[in-house]
Amino acid sequence: MNISKSAIAQVVLMDRELDRAEPELRAFIDRLSEDEQAELVGIMWVGRGSFETEEIAQSIGTPQAEATTPCADYLIGTPHLSDHLQYGLEVLGYSLTDDEDDLMRGG
Repeated sequence: MNISKSAIAQVVLMDRELDRAEPELRAFIDRLSEDEQAELVGIMWVGRGSFETEEIAQSIGTPQAEATTPCADYLIGTPHLSDHLQYGLEVLGYSLTDDEDDLMRGG
């Protein structure tokens, strides 16, 4: 993965506080590279069940090929984004627990 777990954890935490953190979340996503944005969408799609775990390459390639909406708009408009990202990483064999804890402590 090009995108770091720390970056995904940041998106998850800001999504949970969307009422007060939407501008920061939008800016954070906009600063990610196109590859990182596609991976973020792909992981979210795996987490919500749109793609199977073994289809991760396809789930990442699809937003790169078919993007019609800015990534931040798409992700912020996705219900349960943080849940889908966490579950997507879990089924791919990753955990955000340590990354979230570090961010919450300001690390």
